[in-house]
This record gives sequence, C-alpha cells and structure tokens, in this order.
Amino acid sequence: MTTSEADLILKDREESFLLADGLEEAFIGIGYQFNTPLAIYSKSKAIQCLMDKGMDEEGAYEYFDYNVAGAYVGEQTPIFLEDAS
Repeated sequence: MTTSEADLILKDREESFLLADGLEEAFIGIGYQFNTPLAIYSKSKAIQCLMDKGMDEEGAYEYFDYNVAGAYVGEQTPIFLEDAS
C-alpha cells in the first residue's frame, strides 16, 4: 500500500492508534482488539522496507525481530501480519 492509499484509510478517523515510523509501505489496514484500533502491517513488506533503506536481508530480519516486532509500546502496539503466501 502506498503512503497516499494509507492516508485515505486514516483520513477522518476519530480513533487514535500508533503507526510504525518508516514502514508506511508495509501498512495494510486497521484491526481491532477489544475495541482498540491497531495498525496492521505486512511483515514481509516491513522487511522489504528495511532492505530498501540499505540493510541486507539478515540485518533486516534481525533489526525487525528485535526493534520492531519485539518492541511493546503500549496497548496500541501495531500488529505485524505473517503473510500467508
């Protein structure tokens, strides 16, 4: 999803939720857990975003696992979806 497509989804929303910095291209939508809105990202697209910023594949996975998926930033921590393909 492009940044402009994500902006359309997020436009005029009354709910607030946390977004992952620098992973805009990996954003795929919004989900809800116990009525709490959560940003949802594609894990494979997030890895690709990191590689596009200059990381090699191993470094991108390591960075993602520790600094992105491993980061708890409160009850609105984004979800990273393991793609089924």
